[in-house]
Amino acid sequence: MSKPTTKTPEESKPRNESYGAFVKRQFYKKRLGVLSVYFISFLVFIAVFSDFLANEKPIVAKYHGSVIFPIVKQYGVSLGITSFEKEMALASWKELQYDWAIFPPVAYSPETTDKNIFSLQERKPSANHYFGTDDIGRDVLSGIIHGSRYALAIGLVAMSIALTIGIVLGLLAGFYGGKIDILISRLIEIVITFPTFFLIITIVAMVQQGSIWLIMGLIGFTNWTSIARFVRGEVLRVRGLDFVTAATALGYSQPRVIFRHVLPNAIAPVLVSAAFGIAGAILTESALSFLGFGVPPTVVTWGSVLFRARSSSASWWLAVYPGVMIFLTVSAYNLIGDALRDATDPRLRN
Repeated sequence: MSKPTTKTPEESKPRNESYGAFVKRQFYKKRLGVLSVYFISFLVFIAVFSDFLANEKPIVAKYHGSVIFPIVKQYGVSLGITSFEKEMALASWKELQYDWAIFPPVAYSPETTDKNIFSLQERKPSANHYFGTDDIGRDVLSGIIHGSRYALAIGLVAMSIALTIGIVLGLLAGFYGGKIDILISRLIEIVITFPTFFLIITIVAMVQQGSIWLIMGLIGFTNWTSIARFVRGEVLRVRGLDFVTAATALGYSQPRVIFRHVLPNAIAPVLVSAAFGIAGAILTESALSFLGFGVPPTVVTWGSVLFRARSSSASWWLAVYPGVMIFLTVSAYNLIGDALRDATDPRLRN
């Protein structure tokens, strides 16, 4: 009677498994990477519904016999809402005499200042302000919830700019070679020599009124070099493979060869670099805001909340809570990058 044989994971996998299915299967083996994806998804949920989680306006209320949706109204959605001239003229939405109202879990906007707070003791975390307030009475938890929008937007927009520039220049350098490759390679070397962080500080300091879009653009335009080098190296490898030679021999146009055959087979390492780049962009914006060179004072980000901690060393909550969020978010993107790097490793595939 023969003994049952156990197959290794590589032997038991489907022989006709596509590369995408292989990468997905390998990625799910990395538990920290999967947990990081869930955390980022949760962060996206908070960013999308931040107005419904932290806002001084009620989600829904009955006022003078009419049912109103104040938060929905600010998006320009009409649901039979009555005029808000009187409501908007008031100093606080809580001063209205509602028949009934349902407020968000955190009944403060990031710009709302609590005028009843005067001392350091009153600014500490309490039942009214779960994460405490800053030096001017703004709720920290509300700032963290709404700041998640800027954290995700900065990472995604900045890396979208860097990916666009890096992929285009890397494709041109790797596919055409010759003088084009030399010119782009020299450009990459020149940009790498600039101290990126100090360059951003210099440009932001020269602009009288900075903006969050300026920060995104500067981070994107100064972080494309590593992506271009990755793409160039992969295109040089893929360009000499048989399927590219066959596509060229069949008379396909160069744009079709580049975008249908070369780029899809050279893009995998770029995804890994993009995950690390998003983490770096969030960290860069936080550092800029902490130093006072980031977003305008009216924009609340995690870094700007950290900046408030500089003026009051006793307000530990201003450093701990946004610092923990920055640490968790950056770590999550780095863990996703590590998992993608391992999942796309061709040495793991037969």
